[in-house]
Amino acid sequence: MKHRIVGNRLQRNYKHRWSMLRTMVSQLLHHERIETTLPKAKELRKVADSMITLAKEGTLFARRRAAAVVRGDGVLHKLFTVMARRYAEREGGYTRVLRSRRRTNDAAQMAYIEYVDREGELRPTRPPRELPSPLLPPAARAAAALP
Repeated sequence: MKHRIVGNRLQRNYKHRWSMLRTMVSQLLHHERIETTLPKAKELRKVADSMITLAKEGTLFARRRAAAVVRGDGVLHKLFTVMARRYAEREGGYTRVLRSRRRTNDAAQMAYIEYVDREGELRPTRPPRELPSPLLPPAARAAAALP
């Protein structure tokens, strides 16, 4: 049974998987777009979004938690200055995964993972959808339908 098992193991043990995700999130923060396999991109999205959430908090504790994941002081500085300001008004969905091609040697599905709302995006950000009008009780709907 797979109770409370979350995420993809990516055919690696815990230490290898966590080391790979730390390196990938650091490279994503540095370059703001990387190409990797689709399952890795989907796992990376979770870590990358949580790093932006920590940066938006901006506390010393949040900085230390992010420093435990992100490799490099320059990347950590960029995360807490540039990225935190860029996504200050955004409530979530900081990354986008776009399928690209199949790798030639093993036919693995490749994908780009990139941060949204930045220069040189592969696809522009969609405007937010308008919220639907609130539902009226049946009596009010009947009254509104009458001419």
